[in-house]
Amino acid sequence: MRQADESLIDRREFVERSLCVMLGVPTTLAFLAGCASLVTRTVAPVDGALRLALAHYPELAASGGSLRVRPEGSVDVIYVLSLGADRFAALSPICTHLGCTVEIQGAHLVCPCHGSTYDRAGRVLQGPAERALARYGTELTPDGVLVIDLGGRT
Repeated sequence: MRQADESLIDRREFVERSLCVMLGVPTTLAFLAGCASLVTRTVAPVDGALRLALAHYPELAASGGSLRVRPEGSVDVIYVLSLGADRFAALSPICTHLGCTVEIQGAHLVCPCHGSTYDRAGRVLQGPAERALARYGTELTPDGVLVIDLGGRT
């Protein structure tokens, strides 16, 4: 993982934050929820893993839920996706075609550059990408903590 200055944000996050600010005070709850979904949460890794207590991340409670996290000290973002039935995927959002950042669009992740489409497990559904998104190992503990192995990227 690349190391980052704690005060820096990536270009995509800057644009997302700027858009929410430029549009001013939200007039609907839908807009507020939309801006909230753009937030990336910084999480401190412990022993090479992120530990997310699901009780603190309600966006992962239902199938189809998602969360953007960044390991503290890194510029790399990880998409955490709920697959239902206590199954989760932790994926790199970087398209394997030309390196653009994919967007979560319901049941799919779509690359805005050339249209590559992935399922929520990171598998290619439509090219030009030929390889799946990089995936991190995940484990759900009996006490409801999702453990994401930062060294187990495949």
